[in-house]
Amino acid sequence: MPFEVLTMGRVGVDVYPLQTGVGLAEVTSFGKYLGGSPTNVAVAAARYGHSAAVITKTGRDPFGEFVRTALDGYGVDARYVGTSKIAPTPVTFCEIFPPDDFPLYFYRLPKAPDLDIRPEELDLAAVREAAMFWMTGTGLSEEPSRSATLAGLRHRAKAGTTVFDLDWRPMFWADPAEARSCYAEALRHTTVAVGNLDECEVATGEREPYAAAKALLAAGVELAVVKQGPKGVLAMDQGGSAVEVPPVPVEVVNGLGAGDAFGGALCHGLLSGWDTRRTVAFANAAGAIVAGRLACSEAMPTQTEVESKLREASLASDERKA
Repeated sequence: MPFEVLTMGRVGVDVYPLQTGVGLAEVTSFGKYLGGSPTNVAVAAARYGHSAAVITKTGRDPFGEFVRTALDGYGVDARYVGTSKIAPTPVTFCEIFPPDDFPLYFYRLPKAPDLDIRPEELDLAAVREAAMFWMTGTGLSEEPSRSATLAGLRHRAKAGTTVFDLDWRPMFWADPAEARSCYAEALRHTTVAVGNLDECEVATGEREPYAAAKALLAAGVELAVVKQGPKGVLAMDQGGSAVEVPPVPVEVVNGLGAGDAFGGALCHGLLSGWDTRRTVAFANAAGAIVAGRLACSEAMPTQTEVESKLREASLASDERKA
């Protein structure tokens, strides 16, 4: 059977300090977790009960073994996790200074294995047949991953739901000026675009939320989702219908996994056939839950947890109005 959610791109090991408010130079204890944005999205989708797999590569090392074991433990199919000889499995460190400062340190040089995915290695039938295909801007940052990602998109030809996570990481691009044209090509083949204001500006040149959403729709997608941080989320479809949902209050522990939790929950809502408002509100609440937890993949919530958070937020809103 085709996968319900098939993601493609970054994978690695997140090494997060178990002490908050302390720089890495002073940290003495760490936790090791599965990481990488599209990998986390697949984990989140599996947490909601969807069949999920990720197309990526690791190095030929113990961390690569850890990735496969972790995916299996989370219920994500690892059949498309290849092995590259070019470099070790990437490791990412962060510093945790709540509520809004979480510096990241990527160890992906000279080139990460997940950027070594080649067009001829893709199972194009699986890409086309998946109910939802999720790819990211990082996958476009370097060859051969760029060609492989675009080959998958072209072959899929907007079958099912095809999501472009704009995922702007300037440190991954040798020439960030190349990004606009690469993003434009990918947008032609996708049905949903998701990004924060910085990412939308890279993709379209527009930073004002409504203008950015309209520019994404003009580029070819059917649904544009613009994350506005403390102002909530805007979603707009080709018919011009727009919904905005407010942020969900949370005591932030680590904000780094919130976007991936949002993505996995967005997949769940779209696959469930929910309307845009319900889908985006659910995704927003899922992101808030993970922002209140330390890890990313391990922290992905269940549907029951998200619905409980939504009820809690609704009650708090009613109390404020009263």
